[in-house]
Parts: sequence; C-alpha cells; structure tokens
Amino acid sequence: MIQFVNVTKSYDSNIAIRAVNLNIEKGEMVFITGPSGAGKTTLLRLIYRAEHPDEGQIIVAGWDVGKLKDRSIPYLRRNIGLVFQDYRLLQEKTVYDNIALTLRILKVGEGDIKTRVSNILKLVGIRHKSDSLPKDLSGGEQQRAVIARALVGDPTVLLADEPTGNLDPDTAMGILKLFKDINTRGTTVLIATHNRDLFAETGKRVIYLRDGEIEREALG
Repeated sequence: MIQFVNVTKSYDSNIAIRAVNLNIEKGEMVFITGPSGAGKTTLLRLIYRAEHPDEGQIIVAGWDVGKLKDRSIPYLRRNIGLVFQDYRLLQEKTVYDNIALTLRILKVGEGDIKTRVSNILKLVGIRHKSDSLPKDLSGGEQQRAVIARALVGDPTVLLADEPTGNLDPDTAMGILKLFKDINTRGTTVLIATHNRDLFAETGKRVIYLRDGEIEREALG
C-alpha cells in the first residue's frame, strides 16, 4: 500500500529524510514516532506529494508518487485522507459544510452528499453537531470533524500528523479508539506522534525515526 525505497529528502543543506526504506501493507495501522525534527511530518508530506523526494521511489496505492505530473496529484489524493493537529476547519462554515466540501469538489450529487455526511458524522460520534460552527466545538469534537472530513471521500489511506497534540489524555484516547475503529473497517492508517502513550500496548507496529533515519521498529 505504501512503499519507500531508499528515499532521501533535503531542505537546502538539511537532510530531513535519509535513505528510508519502509513498507506498510494494506489494512495496517502503523505509528511513526521520534523527537521534533526527526522527519515525521516530512515522511507524511512525501506520501501525499506535498513534497517531492530528492532520491528514491515512493509507491502509494499503486501510484509512483515521484513520477506524478502535477495534474495527476489530485487523483492520488483522492485515495488519501489527511488529519492535522491544527484542524484547518473553515471557521465560517458549519460542520456539515466543512465535510460536504470534499464531496462537492468531486461533484457528488447533493442527495448522496447528505447521506454520506450524515453517516460519517454518526461514525465519528458528532452527528448532533452537524449545524454547529467550529468555534462552538470542543477540541475533541473539532478533531472528530477533521477525521470525518478526511474519511467522507472513502480513502484507502488515512494519514494523521500529531492528531492528539492539542487534546487532553482522555480525549486523546477517544480519538485513538476512533482510529482503531476506522482501521478495523479496512482503511490503512499511519499516525505520526511524539506521544508514546498513544501507541503503548496497542500491539501495532511502531517505527522510530531519529535524524531522518529509521532507528528501529517495535510493537506498541
């Protein structure tokens, strides 16, 4: 599903990712961890082609990411849901409209949009907040809305970058349970986090990055 072969990425003279080899199977749930500056965010950005590798090959859902033309990148991203720490919800739009926007861009009919948005809000547990603005949601509710937006297009891969960084421990565990449920439904989930409590005793694969290199792997 996701494969890195000798991938290196530098910013000017600073190497963010160095000769990384990585293979994530379809349906896996994997954690990427390491200190600040280890390369976690760069690794995710390479997957959805926000960055281009300097060396090596990246395959995502059958796409050779490094060889994609700019016009093809949106088609790659239809396979990928993104969850960010800072939410990036449109503040002037309701929860419903934030989530529906993805489907409207894809020119899905409004009847189908209503059904799909309702179903995804039920899945993440905030259907009762459909008409609320982001400012009226708690941090945990905002993150659930972000996850709903990432999932409504039915992606094969879900990427999350420090998804619980702004949340209290109990809320963070609730978000983790939601990711596990999503993974159980067949979605490949990759979570970058510095929070070791998030993957402790999960039994999932944990990849430790340091200075842009894979230091080791273990089970949480």
